Order: sequence, then structure tokens, then C-alpha cells
Amino acid sequence: MVTRSKKKSAGILVFRRATAGLEVLLAHPGGPIFRHRDAAAWTIPKGEIEPDEPPLDAARRELREETGFTLPGPFLELGMVKLKSGKLVYAWATEGDCDLAAFESATFRMEWPPRSGKFEEFPELDRVAYFDLDTARTKLNEAQGLLIDRLLDALAR
Repeated sequence: MVTRSKKKSAGILVFRRATAGLEVLLAHPGGPIFRHRDAAAWTIPKGEIEPDEPPLDAARRELREETGFTLPGPFLELGMVKLKSGKLVYAWATEGDCDLAAFESATFRMEWPPRSGKFEEFPELDRVAYFDLDTARTKLNEAQGLLIDRLLDALAR
């Protein structure tokens, strides 16, 4: 029996306090696969943890690479969630009011259309936005939606 290691990612759930209540920053995946998807397609800015990299360091690096935003913290640990794919996502939260006009994402190359032999470059994320918590729950996939509850619990302490 071959045991495969599950991919591990780390990310940061950025939140801000708005007049109507808390809002969280979510990111929409770039590329053609997610182009027309909205509900349950958004994510927290996250990415794979490099070997021997502390997960919080990976989360901060990925936030910078995927959005161009750098936040100083403090960071509230939100624990880990397991996506349907089996990927483990370690998450933290921090308060920040990011300038969305300054959003800039790293890119990736992929064959598109599939089996065409043509490669194109796409942004890892094509947009970011702040959402109220109810809207964010519909935008995030189910597993990452748990992070909102954990954020509320952490802020209530």
C-alpha cells in the first residue's frame, strides 16, 4: 500500500470592522476553470507550505505573493480545515483594511485549452473583495466557511 502525503497549505483570513459589522477579505481563483464560478468558489489567500517552512511564515508569504498585501499582525490562529480534495489548510486571521486598488497577484502557466499544446499564463487570483460574514459564507467553500465561526470565537475571547 502506498501512502500519499496530503498537500498542506497555509493562509490568512483578513478582517476589518465596518459600520455594518465585520467584513472578511476573500480571493477569487484566477484562470479559466473558475472564470464563471462564484458561489463556493472563493477562498482565503493561501498556498502550499514549503518543506521545513513554518506554516505562519508560509501564510504570510502567500498573502504577499497572491495579493501584494503585507500585514504586520498580530495573527490569531484559526486552526486547520480539511478540504474535500484532502488538502489541509492551516489558517490565521489578522485585522487589516487593504487597499483593493493595490491588489496584484502572482501568475501561473497551464495548458489551455486542455491537451491543446498551448500554454497560457494566468493570475493565481483574479480579484479580491471584502464581504460581510453572511455573504462570505456563500462565497467560500464549506470547509473554509468554518474559519468565519472560528474568527468570531477568537474575537469573542
